[in-house]
Amino acid sequence: MPLPKTGKIAPEFDLETDSGERLSLKQLRGQTVVLYFYPKDDTTGCTMESCEFRDLFQRFKKSKAVILGISPDSARKHRNFKKKYDLPFTLLVDEEHRLAESWGLWVEKLFWGRKYWGVARTTFIIAPDGTIARIFETVDPAGHAAEVAEALTALGKRKGA
Repeated sequence: MPLPKTGKIAPEFDLETDSGERLSLKQLRGQTVVLYFYPKDDTTGCTMESCEFRDLFQRFKKSKAVILGISPDSARKHRNFKKKYDLPFTLLVDEEHRLAESWGLWVEKLFWGRKYWGVARTTFIIAPDGTIARIFETVDPAGHAAEVAEALTALGKRKGA
């Protein structure tokens, strides 16, 4: 599947959360959503990225943005990861990588000459009306949360102008 496009309605999802509840994108209509796809809990880059979102959480809260992290890890692994790093936002379970596939983010990767399939680290800002306001592809975890926070500020200014 191709990557969703900016300006188009974000594809719907309904997934298990780290707490074992269900969460759908439809439930979040009316709110800005930052949805960041990452490969795996408790790995160097993913921990850095998640902790940066944690460290800037109050800034996102002021922007009235809901942060959601999503990876192929189980709810149990998400709970452990969330507790270990005191993450104040919801992590979504995509164990069968169906959402990553449907959003065009389950890709072949190469690491030290070894090919494998995994999640392409990508972040979406979804506007309150459900449209994709911004896409960050091939994300570098270092400084990414600040980049997203700045984009939210810019989008808010544009909306208010």
